[in-house]
Amino acid sequence: MTIRVQFDSYRTMYVARGSRGKLAPGQFERIAKALSDPRRFALLETIGGELECPHEKLCRDFPVSKATISHHMKELVQAGLVESEREGQFKHCRVRRDVLRAYADELVKRVARKAAAMS
Repeated sequence: MTIRVQFDSYRTMYVARGSRGKLAPGQFERIAKALSDPRRFALLETIGGELECPHEKLCRDFPVSKATISHHMKELVQAGLVESEREGQFKHCRVRRDVLRAYADELVKRVARKAAAMS
């Protein structure tokens, strides 16, 4: 009898030592979907404006419920764009700039490839 355990580790990047990171399979699409929501994009901009952003600042600055902020944060974390850390009763989050850079690189590569094929 085989017992299968299913879980999502949210593994985001493959990085060879001394090189730029490469997105994990399916991550490009997860990031694109996460960024397609204007509120999530605004949250990412706010978090990216600081080295570490307290969760309560997001709850204070955005006119939505804490549950809505938590939902959007979960999507950003699952896409690999943000990492969240709990310190006592407080949560802090920061943008994963390496993932953002790898996403931008992949986006340019995909768009350039399609543009080259059209000309």
